[in-house]
Amino acid sequence: MKNLKYYLAAIFAFAIWGTFSLVLKPLHDYASLDILFYRVFSCAVIMSVVSLLFRRTKLKENLKIFKGFDKKNKQKVIGLNILSSILLTGNWFSFIYVMNHISVRATSVAYLVCPIITTILAFFILREKLTRLQWLSVFLSAVGCVLLSYSNLIDMVYSSVIGATYACYLIIQSTNSKFDKFLILNFHMILASFILLPFFPAYSGPIPSDFQFYLYVEIIAVMYTIVPLLLNLYALSGIASSKVGMILNINPIIAFILAGAVFHESLGLLQIISYSIIFIAVIVFNAKEIFRLKTEEAV
Repeated sequence: MKNLKYYLAAIFAFAIWGTFSLVLKPLHDYASLDILFYRVFSCAVIMSVVSLLFRRTKLKENLKIFKGFDKKNKQKVIGLNILSSILLTGNWFSFIYVMNHISVRATSVAYLVCPIITTILAFFILREKLTRLQWLSVFLSAVGCVLLSYSNLIDMVYSSVIGATYACYLIIQSTNSKFDKFLILNFHMILASFILLPFFPAYSGPIPSDFQFYLYVEIIAVMYTIVPLLLNLYALSGIASSKVGMILNINPIIAFILAGAVFHESLGLLQIISYSIIFIAVIVFNAKEIFRLKTEEAV
């Protein structure tokens, strides 16, 4: 299966994000904005140092590609990447806030809504074609989300905001295929830092003195931001946005299990049925690729 590496990249990225609550919950006593500030600033510094020390050749090559664009395309690339940074920043803040102040379950629902939005946007904006079976899986996912909204409508509102911001980010990244993934993400981190910097003096709390805070923030910056986002961008370079979007369902399924097993959030029968329907939808959406892989293994 020639696209296996892209599928594996997406699976690993979303599996990592599914365990995000394990490192974010220990920081629940800190303000959401403080976690966001230090996370983004850390990512920007780490990636910039790596780019300047080890990726200068790639940097020159990408600058040459950018300079080769006409004025209109340059403005388009800059505009879309600024928008990407805004969407990513908004997604992170809303995710951290909901995770630590609403519920782990609400964040897991967000990434159930996200694949539906991503698939629909990919169909209308990127003109990605879907089979009837794939449309059936989108319908099943929507049914699962509707069932979940009956238990808590407010959670669904929060979830929709988180899901929509990341879905839009995924769609926009399809325009960055000509550029190095690491440098693109580095650019987004730098822009996100500039977006947040004016708010830092007024909205940040006292400088944390606890070593645990910085330890968890650095783990979040590297293992839950840089690594999965790079895997995500790599996956988008080889498979359709709609497929990456549906694989994203792995994230909330893992988060849903952790919400009940680790954080002891109450899980009703309706929620279990809803997640089961969505899990089936993921299998249905990727049935063609799964069947093809099994056939190739048999041969």
